[in-house]
Amino acid sequence: MVAPNNSKTSPENFDHLLEECLQELQLKNDAHTTWGLGSFDQWNVDQEVGDLVFSNADGTQAVAPVQIIGSFSTRDNTWLWAWDNPSILEPLKQDAFKVKAYGEQHGIEKLTTRKLDSSEEEAWKLAALAARLCGAQGAYRGPAGPSYIFMTFGEVELSQRK
Repeated sequence: MVAPNNSKTSPENFDHLLEECLQELQLKNDAHTTWGLGSFDQWNVDQEVGDLVFSNADGTQAVAPVQIIGSFSTRDNTWLWAWDNPSILEPLKQDAFKVKAYGEQHGIEKLTTRKLDSSEEEAWKLAALAARLCGAQGAYRGPAGPSYIFMTFGEVELSQRK
């Protein structure tokens, strides 16, 4: 966990932090491949329940509590923070708000600006920062038309239809 303080963060230190978070997230996500992260046929977010659901045609499911961090548009290469997206229910953007608060506390404009010019790699870094700051077990990038939804998730429960 990053120790918050009230000082401003230099751009170099922030870039280094993002790289560290991305490496940490890659290790976490690699560990999740043991249950099949990245290999399921479908994914869905049930906003009413707050779950990320992966499923296969054979009835296998992996379900985890989810937080939506933001979305990356492939149309214009922009990132939109979930905290400013009205299509996301409030309970699912609490971790995005925590990242915004961290940005306010440390003077990091990238974390407090609603929409940013971005790359997909930068979007992964922002999701990785959220995963670290909020103690998530992993992150997922789900396609949604011309965009990708970046989410973090908690403990995964596996089940199979009998």
